[in-house]
Amino acid sequence: MKVVIVGAGSVGSSIARELLAHKHEILLIDLKPEVIGRSGLRGAHWLVGDACELSTLQGAKVEDADVVVSATGDDKVNLVVSLLAKTEFGVGRTVGRVNNPKNDWMFNDSWGVDVAVNTPQLMTALVEEAVEIGDLVRLLTLQTGVSSLVEFTVPHDSHVIGLTVGDIHWPEDSTLVAILRDHAPITPSRDDVIDGGDELFFVTTIAAEDDLRALLSPESAGTADAAGAGAAQPAEAQAPEDDGFDG
Repeated sequence: MKVVIVGAGSVGSSIARELLAHKHEILLIDLKPEVIGRSGLRGAHWLVGDACELSTLQGAKVEDADVVVSATGDDKVNLVVSLLAKTEFGVGRTVGRVNNPKNDWMFNDSWGVDVAVNTPQLMTALVEEAVEIGDLVRLLTLQTGVSSLVEFTVPHDSHVIGLTVGDIHWPEDSTLVAILRDHAPITPSRDDVIDGGDELFFVTTIAAEDDLRALLSPESAGTADAAGAGAAQPAEAQAPEDDGFDG
């Protein structure tokens, strides 16, 4: 995979180092000639220039890149580079670094950003994920703000304990993708029983987050129990008419 990284500071260099270790082709663009040959980035290609200029991006042959990462410390630069990469060069995937959380709303497909990386928001999510129990925590925003990866740690007095995954009527557009139990990941099936301390990971639309939060909150205990009971009733009623019903 060919990756163009704009900005060879600490963030851009770290990204390049990891990608080089995985045998990807890396080109770094930076205004400062002194960054060339930065230790630990052996095998990377370099281009000194202003990535906001079309001529620089043309010289980098950005149109051949699979991904363009805008990792400078200037949000304006990251937005312009993403927009040019997407609209002028047809790059399939752009990643933009958000330095100021107040600018997060601009890092979307209108500016050519496929994935926005908001470092302060990510650090906040990791802190909350480590200490918050019984509340839904957004870990990542996916698809330019349409979907998200969220986590819920099941309290030991939760109303969902003892229910199977199939018992619960999860909100539309929310999918349980993994259960972390005793530091081991589990691929959830309908028959898996939820236990206290389980970490549940969902991919959900941002619009459905509130419904998922409401379902998992203590106030929805009756709803969850009813959902589990309701799931069993149609199977029992239909069984005589349809022997092939698998519930």
